[in-house]
This record gives sequence, C-alpha cells and structure tokens, in this order.
Amino acid sequence: MGAKKSDERAVPEIHERLVGIREEIDDLDGRILDLLNRRARLSREVGLVKAGGRDAVFKPFREKEVLDNLSAKNPGDLPQEHLQAIYREILSSSRRLQRPQQVAYLGPEGTFSYFAAVSYLGHSAEFTPKAYLEDVFRAVASREAELGVIPLENSLQGTVGQSLDLFMRFTVHVQAEIYGRISHALLSKAEDLRQVAVVHSHPQPLAQCAVWLRANLPWARLEPAESTAAAAHLAAADPASAAIGHVRLAAMLDLRVAATGIEDLPDNWTRFLVIGASESLLGNRDKTSILFTLPDKPGALSGLLAVLAREGMNLTKLESRPLRGEKWKYVFFADVECDLGKDEYKRVLAELETGTHSLRVLGSYPAGPNLDVS
Repeated sequence: MGAKKSDERAVPEIHERLVGIREEIDDLDGRILDLLNRRARLSREVGLVKAGGRDAVFKPFREKEVLDNLSAKNPGDLPQEHLQAIYREILSSSRRLQRPQQVAYLGPEGTFSYFAAVSYLGHSAEFTPKAYLEDVFRAVASREAELGVIPLENSLQGTVGQSLDLFMRFTVHVQAEIYGRISHALLSKAEDLRQVAVVHSHPQPLAQCAVWLRANLPWARLEPAESTAAAAHLAAADPASAAIGHVRLAAMLDLRVAATGIEDLPDNWTRFLVIGASESLLGNRDKTSILFTLPDKPGALSGLLAVLAREGMNLTKLESRPLRGEKWKYVFFADVECDLGKDEYKRVLAELETGTHSLRVLGSYPAGPNLDVS
C-alpha cells in the first residue's frame, strides 16, 4: 500500500473551497492595490502643494490621529499591532512620495536606535547612521537631516546623560517619542561559550545583562563600545569575542546567536525621542519637555513645582545635569503632561519664565507608542 495522500487535492471539497478563497484573496489584493495607488497619487499631490515651502512632511499628530481612528474602527480580525505596522509603512511611503526624508540615528546600522527609527518611521525614510550622538544632534540642527532619533532613557538604567547635555548645546525640538521594548542577544563566531574571552557592547546593555554575564561568562572581559552594532562588528572580526546586541545583527554580520533574552529583567524599555530643527505646531500634543535653570536662591525649585501642582500639570520626569562651564550650577530637564504651547497656558508659561533663570521649551508632542523593537 502506498503512503496516505496529504495533498489538499485528496479531498475535492477542500480543494474547491481553497481555490475559492484564494480567488477572493486575489480579488481583494487587486482592490487594495488600486486603493494604495489612489492614496499614493494624493500623497504626491500634497507634495506638489507643499513644494517650495518649509512645511514639514512628518506630522506626528496627524499620523497618530490616523492610526487611532483606524484602530477604533478595526472590527478585530486583523490584530491591532498588525494594522499599526502596515499603516506605519503606508504613512512612511506617503512621506517619501511627498519629499525624500533624511533621518539621522546613532549607528552603524543595526543599533536599537536604528530599529526603533525603522519601526516608527517605516522603511521608506532615508536613514543615515552617525558615529556619535553629538553628530545626530548636529545633523538635525544644521538641517543636514530632517529628523533624528536619539535614546533618552532606559527603564532599568535611567537617563542617557549625554542626550540631555546635547539638548543644551543644540537648538533642536522634540517632535515625537517612542517607547521600544529591548531584548538582548549574545552574538559570536564562537561555537562554544568557553571560547569567548571578551564581550563587547554599549555600556548600558553590559549593565543590563550583568547577572547573566557573571553566571555564564565570568571569565570574559567586558569591553564598552560606542554602540551595540559597533560591538557586533568587533565580534564578527574576532572568533574569540562576543557582542551583546539586537538579535537581527546576527543575520546582518554572519554571527551565531549564542543566547537570547539575556537581559537580567525582561521588562526592559528604552524611550527614544524624534528630534527636528523646528517645532511641530499642530495637533493634539499630550506632553511638553522643558529645559530650565534656576536662580541661586532658596525655594526656587519648589516654587516652580508649586505652579505646576496648582495648575494640575502632572510632572512625569525631572532630572538635573551639571551646567557646562559653571561649577556647582545645574540645568533641569522636565516632562509635563500637557501642551504648554496652547494659548490657555500662556499665563502659566510666563509665570514659569519669571521663576526661572532661563526656560526653553524643547517641544510639545503626542504620547509615544509602545513598540517591540527587539
């Protein structure tokens, strides 16, 4: 007796039903393609209307509105995360059809900043890696790049102090935020962990994986690198070394995935900011980031906090950094859950300016989405 047939043609009814379903899918694909092309033509028309002007292509408030409206109307057969991912690429294509858009990020390609940027802005943007965070800020401030994506803080390791310092040096504005879930992998050419003598990575991932490293590679030397992607390049060049980084770096650099999920705590998130040379002015802006210094007198900080409390403004972040060039002087970075750019807050903003030595509004923007960039 021959082997039992498993081909779908063995049951004519199943085959006939599948043919019908596939024909319906083909018909739907054709209609979707037609609608996408009609949408693309409208995007090109928007680009022609904007041509010659300074109007921004990236409209975070409008894009959030589109995604929220679609999610609210979604009957549920298509998972919400799939719907959002599909439309982020459609919006990315729409922006590209209006005007090519340069996006700077901390490179090389394959860093968590890169994957956060692609996940949020889509693959149609032109991504430009920069060797240092300072280069990202400089590219945006000089308008070499229209946007930049920078890490601001991690849920486990706290604030990226260099990013706060660079806000003091460059006139850039926060346009959007992204919360990216981070998971680390150990990547190497080595076939056995016992062959690994050194582990490269950015200082934050090295700290986030400290317990795993002590338990599994106690003999290995830990070497800080400029980025996780730079660390992966070092591991690719030396079979006696390994790198901690994004799992997709393995395929990019022909590395072996020696272990995944090696972070000490699984609920690991990094908050990234999208920065631009100008401020986004339209839309529902949920949060405002400010940078300020205080006069050297008792109660200066408590006075500012009292103003925010009186107005019912929720302060979600407050951090101080040493003021460059001035010993024992500090600058404060704060996030407030409101749109300080609204006319209704003009009086409050004036009161805050009166109570500070200097006050700079870095930008008002919509609350960011939670994306799995791992």
